[in-house]
Amino acid sequence: MTEKKMNVESFNLDHTKVKAPYVRLADIKEGQNGDRIHKYDLRICQPNKEHMEMPALHSLEHLMAEMSRNHTDKVVDISPMGCQTGFYIALINHDDYDDVLSIIELTLNDVLTATEVPACNEMQCGWAASHSLEGAQELAKGLLAKRSEWTEVFA
Repeated sequence: MTEKKMNVESFNLDHTKVKAPYVRLADIKEGQNGDRIHKYDLRICQPNKEHMEMPALHSLEHLMAEMSRNHTDKVVDISPMGCQTGFYIALINHDDYDDVLSIIELTLNDVLTATEVPACNEMQCGWAASHSLEGAQELAKGLLAKRSEWTEVFA
Protein backbone atom coordinates (compact mmCIF):
# COMPACT_ATOMS: atom_id res chain seq x y z
CA MET A 1 0.00 0.00 0.00
CA THR A 2 1.36 3.43 -0.96
CA GLU A 3 0.84 6.12 1.63
CA LYS A 4 -0.05 9.67 0.60
CA LYS A 5 2.98 11.98 0.70
CA MET A 6 2.61 14.41 3.59
CA ASN A 7 3.66 18.07 3.69
CA VAL A 8 5.77 17.58 6.82
CA GLU A 9 9.04 15.78 6.02
CA SER A 10 9.17 13.75 9.24
CA PHE A 11 5.65 12.43 8.62
CA ASN A 12 7.08 10.70 5.53
CA LEU A 13 9.88 9.06 7.56
CA ASP A 14 9.26 5.42 8.48
CA HIS A 15 9.78 5.66 12.24
CA THR A 16 9.85 1.84 12.51
CA LYS A 17 13.09 1.69 10.51
CA VAL A 18 15.22 4.30 12.31
CA LYS A 19 17.69 3.55 15.10
CA ALA A 20 18.16 6.23 17.74
CA PRO A 21 20.29 8.04 18.59
CA TYR A 22 21.10 9.75 15.31
CA VAL A 23 21.47 13.12 13.64
CA ARG A 24 20.11 13.47 10.12
CA LEU A 25 19.51 16.34 7.75
CA ALA A 26 15.72 16.51 7.57
CA ASP A 27 15.14 19.50 5.28
CA ILE A 28 16.63 22.51 3.53
CA LYS A 29 14.63 25.66 2.86
CA GLU A 30 15.95 28.42 0.65
CA GLY A 31 14.88 32.02 1.16
CA GLN A 32 14.32 34.70 -1.49
CA ASN A 33 17.79 36.12 -0.95
CA GLY A 34 19.61 32.79 -1.12
CA ASP A 35 19.86 32.07 2.61
CA ARG A 36 19.43 28.39 3.37
CA ILE A 37 17.97 26.91 6.54
CA HIS A 38 19.20 23.38 7.29
CA LYS A 39 16.93 21.48 9.68
CA TYR A 40 18.47 18.53 11.50
CA ASP A 41 16.62 15.75 13.31
CA LEU A 42 18.49 15.01 16.55
CA ARG A 43 16.79 11.81 17.66
CA ILE A 44 17.60 10.83 21.22
CA CYS A 45 15.02 8.13 22.00
CA GLN A 46 13.83 5.22 19.87
CA PRO A 47 10.45 6.23 18.40
CA ASN A 48 7.45 4.44 19.90
CA LYS A 49 9.67 2.58 22.38
CA GLU A 50 10.90 5.31 24.73
CA HIS A 51 10.61 9.05 25.28
CA MET A 52 12.15 11.85 27.33
CA GLU A 53 10.34 12.94 30.46
CA MET A 54 9.14 16.53 30.18
CA PRO A 55 11.22 18.16 32.96
CA ALA A 56 14.44 16.66 31.53
CA LEU A 57 13.45 17.47 27.94
CA HIS A 58 12.50 21.03 28.92
CA SER A 59 15.80 21.62 30.70
CA LEU A 60 17.80 20.09 27.87
CA GLU A 61 16.01 22.44 25.48
CA HIS A 62 16.95 25.49 27.58
CA LEU A 63 20.54 24.32 28.00
CA MET A 64 21.09 23.47 24.34
CA ALA A 65 19.37 26.62 23.08
CA GLU A 66 21.60 28.79 25.25
CA MET A 67 24.86 26.85 25.10
CA SER A 68 24.88 25.93 21.40
CA ARG A 69 25.22 29.62 20.60
CA ASN A 70 28.59 29.62 22.40
CA HIS A 71 29.90 27.42 19.56
CA THR A 72 28.27 28.98 16.48
CA ASP A 73 26.24 31.98 15.39
CA LYS A 74 24.39 29.81 12.84
CA VAL A 75 21.75 28.37 15.18
CA VAL A 76 18.29 29.66 14.31
CA ASP A 77 16.33 27.42 16.65
CA ILE A 78 16.45 24.25 18.73
CA SER A 79 12.99 22.88 19.37
CA PRO A 80 11.70 19.70 20.99
CA MET A 81 9.59 17.21 19.06
CA GLY A 82 6.09 16.81 20.40
CA CYS A 83 6.62 13.05 20.56
CA GLN A 84 9.36 13.70 23.13
CA THR A 85 11.93 11.59 21.25
CA GLY A 86 14.26 14.33 20.05
CA PHE A 87 14.85 17.87 18.85
CA TYR A 88 14.96 19.79 15.61
CA ILE A 89 17.99 21.99 15.16
CA ALA A 90 17.77 24.69 12.49
CA LEU A 91 20.91 26.45 11.24
CA ILE A 92 21.26 29.21 8.67
CA ASN A 93 23.77 28.93 5.82
CA HIS A 94 25.56 26.02 7.43
CA ASP A 95 25.66 22.71 5.60
CA ASP A 96 28.75 21.10 7.13
CA TYR A 97 27.31 17.92 8.68
CA ASP A 98 30.51 17.03 10.56
CA ASP A 99 30.63 20.50 12.08
CA VAL A 100 26.96 20.18 13.11
CA LEU A 101 27.87 16.95 14.92
CA SER A 102 30.76 18.76 16.59
CA ILE A 103 28.52 21.65 17.68
CA ILE A 104 26.05 19.18 19.21
CA GLU A 105 28.85 17.30 20.97
CA LEU A 106 30.41 20.48 22.38
CA THR A 107 26.99 21.67 23.53
CA LEU A 108 26.18 18.38 25.26
CA ASN A 109 29.54 18.48 27.04
CA ASP A 110 28.60 21.97 28.25
CA VAL A 111 25.32 20.52 29.56
CA LEU A 112 27.29 18.00 31.64
CA THR A 113 29.14 20.79 33.46
CA ALA A 114 26.18 23.13 33.90
CA THR A 115 25.28 24.08 37.45
CA GLU A 116 21.86 25.51 36.62
CA VAL A 117 19.28 25.60 33.84
CA PRO A 118 19.33 28.96 32.02
CA ALA A 119 16.17 31.05 32.20
CA CYS A 120 14.58 28.64 34.68
CA ASN A 121 12.34 31.20 36.35
CA GLU A 122 8.82 32.54 35.97
CA MET A 123 9.94 35.72 34.25
CA GLN A 124 11.85 33.95 31.44
CA CYS A 125 10.04 30.61 31.11
CA GLY A 126 6.43 29.66 30.53
CA TRP A 127 6.54 26.63 32.84
CA ALA A 128 9.46 27.24 35.18
CA ALA A 129 8.35 24.56 37.64
CA SER A 130 8.93 21.83 35.03
CA HIS A 131 12.71 21.45 34.91
CA SER A 132 15.34 18.88 35.82
CA LEU A 133 19.02 19.72 35.42
CA GLU A 134 19.93 16.19 36.53
CA GLY A 135 17.53 14.69 33.98
CA ALA A 136 18.96 16.85 31.20
CA GLN A 137 22.48 15.83 32.17
CA GLU A 138 21.51 12.14 32.12
CA LEU A 139 20.10 12.57 28.60
CA ALA A 140 23.27 14.36 27.49
CA LYS A 141 25.49 11.68 29.05
CA GLY A 142 23.56 8.90 27.31
CA LEU A 143 23.68 10.67 23.97
CA LEU A 144 27.42 11.34 24.24
CA ALA A 145 28.07 7.70 25.17
CA LYS A 146 26.64 6.75 21.77
CA ARG A 147 28.44 9.50 19.81
CA SER A 148 29.88 6.97 17.34
CA GLU A 149 26.32 5.99 16.32
CA TRP A 150 25.00 9.45 15.45
CA THR A 151 25.57 9.08 11.71
CA GLU A 152 23.66 5.77 11.46
CA VAL A 153 20.00 6.65 10.92
CA PHE A 154 18.56 3.27 9.94
CA ALA A 155 18.86 -0.08 11.71
